[in-house]
Amino acid sequence: MSLISSIADFLKPTPVPTPQVRKALERIGELVDPLLRSASGFERELAPAVEHVLGYCEGLIAGLPGPIDINRQSFSGDPLVHALFATADDIDQMLGHSQAVRDFLEEPQCWESEYFYALFAARRQQKKQLGIVRQGDMIQSEVPQLVIYFCDQTLVEPHCNLEVTLDNLRAKGLESLLSTFHDHVESLRSEREGLRADVSMQRAHLTVLRGKSPGPEFQTHTRHLAELDAQLREKAASLMPDQLLAALVDYLREPEAWLGLSPVSVTVDRLGIVSDQPSDDINLHTLKFSEFRGRDKRNYMAMLARIRRDEAQAAVDLVQDQRRRFMII
Repeated sequence: MSLISSIADFLKPTPVPTPQVRKALERIGELVDPLLRSASGFERELAPAVEHVLGYCEGLIAGLPGPIDINRQSFSGDPLVHALFATADDIDQMLGHSQAVRDFLEEPQCWESEYFYALFAARRQQKKQLGIVRQGDMIQSEVPQLVIYFCDQTLVEPHCNLEVTLDNLRAKGLESLLSTFHDHVESLRSEREGLRADVSMQRAHLTVLRGKSPGPEFQTHTRHLAELDAQLREKAASLMPDQLLAALVDYLREPEAWLGLSPVSVTVDRLGIVSDQPSDDINLHTLKFSEFRGRDKRNYMAMLARIRRDEAQAAVDLVQDQRRRFMII
């Protein structure tokens, strides 16, 4: 009975991919390698893995904290927002210099709501310093301290509709994974070209040696050429469409190894000085946020942000005015 069931399962037609999966398959052909489409079973083999990675990206974006208001009021009242910027003016500078925000504000749809949403990301940095610490009635100086601060604040995929922002971020997650695999393919191609150059040089060297009396040196270089040829064949085989397809399927089945969020919890004071004291101190706040590892191998904190459109427009106007003044000077 199991044999009959197996045969019946084998003869079943391949399920038709959903529109989301089909769109993702098209992006794979564009971002990874157009030759992948020529692989046997491109859609049949990839569809389940793509469906899995789409679900992973959906869960990843759903796990982002927020939306959190980013403005001057939250800088004063929200310990996390206060830690993300050195001053309230830095919020205006981030908004005013953001190309994504400027592009969004030029679109008619920006008037659909007084708020817009975006992914906020920033790099967490730390530095050591010597400072002053008060313990009871005693004040100690030259005490080693660790200070947390953030830089490279940026906004991604701003939109007045939160669901649109989330959809775009899910697509960004898939594109990030595909771009990472594309980099792997390009690395394989670079290694293949390097091996081709090595093989050519080795063959040229052997041609010179053939004119001389055969000896140990000739045999050594012959063995080396054989090794290089074997490596070249192996590298070339790994770049064939069918082999690339199999590697991509395995890669997409384990997206958490390449893209994920890690929870972070750190207790700091208003100056960003890390403390290991109990957090019931009114001067201390425990910051909780998520971080992901970017394709540049750097860690970024990430959360969903909500921003007033008029405040963003004022910040853009402010930065443009500053630029005009600088050009005049």
